[in-house]
Amino acid sequence: AFILTASHNPGGPEEDFGIKYNTQNGGPAPEYLMEATYANTTSIKNYKICSDFPEIDIATPGCTSVAAEDGSSSVVVEVIPSTESHVALLKSIFDFGAIKSLLDREDFSMIYDSMHGVNGPFSKAVFVDELGQPESVLMNHIPKDDFNGGHADPNLTYAKELVAIMGLDKKGNKIDVSGSVPSFGAAADGDGDRNMILGSQFFVTPSDSLAVLVANANCIPFFSTQGGLKAVARSMPTSGAVDLVAKDLNLDFFETPTGWKFFGNLMDSKCIFKGKDYTPFICGEESFGTGSDHVREKDGIWAVLAWLNVLAAQNPDSSKALVTVEDIVRKHWATYGRNYYCRWDFEGMDAVGANAMMDKMRASTAANTGRTVGSYTIATADDFKYVDPVDGSVAQKQGIRFLMSDGSRIIFRLSGTAGSGATVRMYIEQYETEKLGLAVADALKELTTIALSLCDIKTFCGTETPTVIT
Repeated sequence: AFILTASHNPGGPEEDFGIKYNTQNGGPAPEYLMEATYANTTSIKNYKICSDFPEIDIATPGCTSVAAEDGSSSVVVEVIPSTESHVALLKSIFDFGAIKSLLDREDFSMIYDSMHGVNGPFSKAVFVDELGQPESVLMNHIPKDDFNGGHADPNLTYAKELVAIMGLDKKGNKIDVSGSVPSFGAAADGDGDRNMILGSQFFVTPSDSLAVLVANANCIPFFSTQGGLKAVARSMPTSGAVDLVAKDLNLDFFETPTGWKFFGNLMDSKCIFKGKDYTPFICGEESFGTGSDHVREKDGIWAVLAWLNVLAAQNPDSSKALVTVEDIVRKHWATYGRNYYCRWDFEGMDAVGANAMMDKMRASTAANTGRTVGSYTIATADDFKYVDPVDGSVAQKQGIRFLMSDGSRIIFRLSGTAGSGATVRMYIEQYETEKLGLAVADALKELTTIALSLCDIKTFCGTETPTVIT
């Protein structure tokens, strides 16, 4: 399938437009295929456009046949009702009855921001048509080709309208609010595959969200009816919170490069590659992507329903006080410890400078290994390399890592999904078992200073001020 989308970037005639290619398993094309495709583009001499191809009514399901005037070729264009099929799939995964009971509680309220992306019709079909909620629980759910002039990326910076409603600022700090704050908030990106989860004046990091869902997966029918979750994976820059859960629950665990195609191989290990069966399976990325093996792509509305299913399981008796999103996360920290974590995005950087910065860090990995920086010691500095355990393929130059002796991490990589210019992403992580209530910025203050020194982004890119902090 070819998916034409601006994804989580600004959309419209003057903004971003991209093509995603998914292969037969429904997931993103693997590295070797994309490399071969790119190689072929370098030898294209010409191409043809059918300028007289008729307009197709994409609002109405059905088939349209189009034939060449000389009868030499023909094509059938079919418009399918994708909302109906995906809602049916979601109903087979989650306990809609329990979720409806939660949503109907007088002490529970929610808001779901589709950011004028394609998720809007799905959110209405699920929450209004299936779960009987008023349309007021939906926000920005009418799709617009330019996302109504917004930046449809579900994070604290760009989903600012929702974030304010949930009683937070763009750093995730509480703000004064005049009225009540919803119990649960969520947002989707432009093409509906990303998600952000919020409690009342409480931001759930994507890394913590993944870990909490894995820890509570067996309350979701999709997993419990198959004998329980078997395996979990995260992208390398994602925090190690889920690692601790996987170890505790004796699940197979994988750390992969960023990109859902690496998760797809693990999901298909048995059915395509005749290897070990890792399903049922949950995976996620710190860039607000979460999903399971129900499809071979991250699924924003799946993550929202997964959280609501977990909340429903934690609140079986409506006569008792509501167990909140914050309660669930803090209980998780008390059990597993807390991975303080943040990501700084430097968007629109000069590509030459950004690549020179990465090359310098890459060339200095051996010299940095063993160095003492502040109160930390760099146990290992490297450039992440992944050998796929399923098909043996190798992915190199996947991010510069500074792994500290106490388990803390600093990571740098260039984003492959941002818009114009280069986006430098800096990830900071520190694990704590006792100091669980610190502000993230305070917990990571020294590591952040060290990270900026290690990369010297001020010299290479002219700034130390990020565009987005999550």
